[in-house]
Amino acid sequence: MKRLFNRLLPASLRSNAVTIPVIRLHGAIMAGGNQFRPSLSLATTAGVIEKAFAFKDAPAVAISINSPGGSPVQSRLIYKRIRDLAEEKNKRVIVFVEDAAASGGYMIALAGDEIVADPSSIVGSIGVVSSGFGFQELIKKIGVERRVHTAGQNKAILDPFQPEKKADVERLKTLQLEIHDTFIDMVKERRGAKLADDPDLYTGLFWTGKKGLELGLIDALGDMRSFLKERYGEKTKLQLVSAPRGFFSRRLGLSSMRGGAEMAAAAADGLADTAQERALWARLGL
Repeated sequence: MKRLFNRLLPASLRSNAVTIPVIRLHGAIMAGGNQFRPSLSLATTAGVIEKAFAFKDAPAVAISINSPGGSPVQSRLIYKRIRDLAEEKNKRVIVFVEDAAASGGYMIALAGDEIVADPSSIVGSIGVVSSGFGFQELIKKIGVERRVHTAGQNKAILDPFQPEKKADVERLKTLQLEIHDTFIDMVKERRGAKLADDPDLYTGLFWTGKKGLELGLIDALGDMRSFLKERYGEKTKLQLVSAPRGFFSRRLGLSSMRGGAEMAAAAADGLADTAQERALWARLGL
């Protein structure tokens, strides 16, 4: 309504302030999530992304990223949705890194036509990691027998309660290399000639924003407010775009329609997701 009213005014009375929609993509990237621990996925971000690109008069969409990574599939899906809408709506995308845009977080950051980071931000980690535990000796000590029955000889590969097999690890490595190649191709496509010729670029190492600028992983050092005001004028306004919340979520912070058992299960899942996210951040020393 405000924009419509502004267009009806004579040119001399119109506000020349530019409004830039802002999306915050913060947290670990994984499918699922719940009210106790929301996560980044296409399902949780698609609505706000669509809403931000619906700003007709905005010349750009600003995206704040703060993520240690996570699911490569969800990372690429979010990246793809941003790029599709940027081309469809003919809008520039400017990504701003807070603490980190690492691994899958950096994959999403590649959707930006420009990437801006703080000098102390963490960027990069262009690699693929899988981790787990081996409990086969533990269950022997406590007298537990592991029983697994499958139809298909490879159905139970990398079972944490059975000894690791060389063939299983080789299969996992093959998958990792294919995903890594996809990631590298995305970096080369989006960053192109900006990238430095550095042998460590695709080894999974990560760097500060300052070093990332030298390597061509980002375009500038700075913060969102200062950068956008310098680019679009001092009267530039930033408008945060967030997902709508239901009546009970707004009043109580959770859905009061859920049963106790369902809420307890969601809380347990939230704790598991928290531990997984904490492990992702710990890899970066944060």
